[in-house]
Amino acid sequence: MLYVVGIGAGSLGGMTSDAAKALSAAELIVGYTKYIELIRESFAEKEFYTTGMKQERERVEYALKEGEKRTVALICSGDPQLYGMAGLAFELSSAYPDTDIEVIPGVTAAFSGGAVLGSPLTNDLAVISLSDLLTPAERIRRRLHCAAEGDFVIVLYNPSSKNRSDYLARACDIILEHRPPHTVCGYVRNIGREGQESRVLTLGELRDTAVDMFTTVYIGNSETKLINGKMVTPRGYGNV
Repeated sequence: MLYVVGIGAGSLGGMTSDAAKALSAAELIVGYTKYIELIRESFAEKEFYTTGMKQERERVEYALKEGEKRTVALICSGDPQLYGMAGLAFELSSAYPDTDIEVIPGVTAAFSGGAVLGSPLTNDLAVISLSDLLTPAERIRRRLHCAAEGDFVIVLYNPSSKNRSDYLARACDIILEHRPPHTVCGYVRNIGREGQESRVLTLGELRDTAVDMFTTVYIGNSETKLINGKMVTPRGYGNV
C-alpha cells in the first residue's frame, strides 16, 4: 500500500486527521527533505527516506517499490494533487502492479494562506505556478493573460527564486494589462511555520515587492476589497 499524503502547508495543526492516520499506519515515510523535517519529530518512531529537489522521480519510484512489500506514506506539502506527487505516482504505477495507491488530500497553501489574509478566495479562482522548470514560460504567460482577462482571483505559487528573481514582476506586468494598479493583493510567507509573515497591498506595490519560493501570492479580482485590514472577495450573498 502506498498512501500519497498531503500534510498541509506548515504546522501539524493544518494536517487532516486522515493524513495523520495514514502516517501512523505507515512503516516507511518518504518525502522531500524539508517536508520530512516538518513531521519527523511527531513520527519519530518511523523509518524515513528523503531526497532533495529535482529527485522527484527517484523518490516516487522508491515509494512505489517499497509499497509492494509494506505500507508506505509518500508525503507532499499542501495537497498531493496540486503540484504534488500524486499524479507522478499514478503515471509510474504500471511498473509496480502489486502496490495499491490511495491519495489522502491536504489543505493546500492557497487556502491556508488565504485564511491568514482574510477571505480572498470566496469566488472563482485560478492557481498558477510561475516555475518554468516543468511548464514552458510562454504557456505560463498565456495562462496569466487568460486568468486576468477572465477576472479570476489569481493565486501564484513559486513566485520567485534565486534564478527567477524577476518572475513576479513580469507576472504583475501581464496582469496590469487587464487590471488597475490599485487592485487589492496580498502575500503570505512561511504559511503555518516559524517566521510566518503576511501583507495586504496593491497590485502596483506587489509588482516591486521581493518574495521567495516559500511565499504564496494573491491577486484580487475586480470585486476584491479591503475590509478592516483583510483581503476579501465577495461571493454576492449580500445582494440576494
